[in-house]
Amino acid sequence: MRDGLPLPAAAPGELVVSDDILRAWVLTGSVLRRVGRFHDACLQTERLSTSGRPMLAWALRLMARNRCYIADAQGLERDVTFGLLLRWSWQVVREATGKRALLRGVEREVEDTEQKARARLTPAWNRSAPPVYLRTDLSFGVRAGGSVGHIAGVLNELANAGGPPILVTTAPVPTVRRGIEVHHATVPERFWNFRELPTFVLNTVFLDEAIRAIDGRPIGLVYQRYSLNNYAGLRIARRLGVPFVLEYNGSEIWMGRHWGRPLKYEALASRIELLNVNAADLVVVVSRTMRDELVGRGASSDRILVNPNAADPDRYNPKVDGAAVTAHYGLAGKTVIGFIATFQPWHGAEVLAEAFVHLLRQRRAYRDSVRLLMIGAGPQLASAKHIVAGAGLSDLVEFTGLVPQEQGPQYLAACDIVAAPHVPNPDGSPFFGSPTKLFEYMAMGKPIIASNLDQIGEVLRHGETAWMVPPADAHALATGLMRLVEDPTLRQALGEAARRDMVAHHTWRAHVRRTVDALESRLCARVA
Repeated sequence: MRDGLPLPAAAPGELVVSDDILRAWVLTGSVLRRVGRFHDACLQTERLSTSGRPMLAWALRLMARNRCYIADAQGLERDVTFGLLLRWSWQVVREATGKRALLRGVEREVEDTEQKARARLTPAWNRSAPPVYLRTDLSFGVRAGGSVGHIAGVLNELANAGGPPILVTTAPVPTVRRGIEVHHATVPERFWNFRELPTFVLNTVFLDEAIRAIDGRPIGLVYQRYSLNNYAGLRIARRLGVPFVLEYNGSEIWMGRHWGRPLKYEALASRIELLNVNAADLVVVVSRTMRDELVGRGASSDRILVNPNAADPDRYNPKVDGAAVTAHYGLAGKTVIGFIATFQPWHGAEVLAEAFVHLLRQRRAYRDSVRLLMIGAGPQLASAKHIVAGAGLSDLVEFTGLVPQEQGPQYLAACDIVAAPHVPNPDGSPFFGSPTKLFEYMAMGKPIIASNLDQIGEVLRHGETAWMVPPADAHALATGLMRLVEDPTLRQALGEAARRDMVAHHTWRAHVRRTVDALESRLCARVA
């Protein structure tokens, strides 16, 4: 299974592994012990058209005695033969010699775009024309999480800010309303086996795909969720003479250094980030910390809108029925502490797991009455499981695995308390997030226990709309959980107040309205 896809249960006589495990077999040489062991081998991917040229298929081909193939979620298949693998390998060799030329071409293109952006022409904004939303990320199979909620939330409400929106995307986006025009950009295979280079290649391809999708129609504006090394949105907006709105969710450079691995082409990535930020007619960020970071890098603060995340109060509401989830996991009659996430390092899943261990050590009677429901999957899931298993509490914690975005409300409805135990940034810098789950929790009318951390502590009020605890403090979190478990009246009051506050201030409709109003104000100021 390619990264991002859930691992299904294995059928009799079948072995299911992630591509990370397969990669480990190759790196350790243990794949040699598996040569010819299997009758068939299949690499399952989200879309055949975005599978690239996976050189791990060499290992699959060697392990299969008969058929080896790539299959996607739509049922399309592609046989992997030794002839195909040899062609792919030759293409990789040729591309290795062309890396320098590719990067020089990107640098020339960036320099040309920078020069044109300095003109600072005021674009024409046709408010009745459809806006174009660009999703240029090269991540596939993303079915749940904050990014999904944000994209769908903004896109669904853009329809109320002009003409019907047009989405041009590299991958499907769950929960987008029916009727929204969607175009899937074909991701090129060129340089697919080289770190970061596909993000550069995508620029020209995505520009061409978007122009074809627009097909000469009048466009109101271009809205792009920024992704690594992409400047297609800026070029499209300038070509069409329309406003360019950039949604900036944090520096890819910082995230690479602290939550992944440093970028190979960091200097060029920084240049492209600043090109987008400085040339956009409006930059939308979700927190003051993000605005301050951009201003510190030289961006003009008067073009930056701080616009926190939000939720859909109709999709997430107290009337959602969670009975099926309760029955499936045997939670009837229990007080359920819930947590939904993609288990990223900043989500604090391990802190919650440790807090649950402390809670049950302090109140052994809770072993019969309290359960922890951890919803989702991601990098830190294994660590959370290890903590729970080490304490001998695995039978009191339900790990659901990946839950599609559409089903998230039903899982939250099965919870009595919901947790947002976010942790500080590893380098001590201010937390720049605006957790989407926070607003979904509020919309559900659930009592929230959360870290008092930067924007989280600004949105929620201790003892009024949530129970706040110091971040990364498992003991304090356990004490707070105990208070909520033992006080149903407090839980109800916190949940109801949070729902009222969310409906009044934190809907996606209000979020998009603030963006539209800020863009209008900015353009009017430039004309004046």
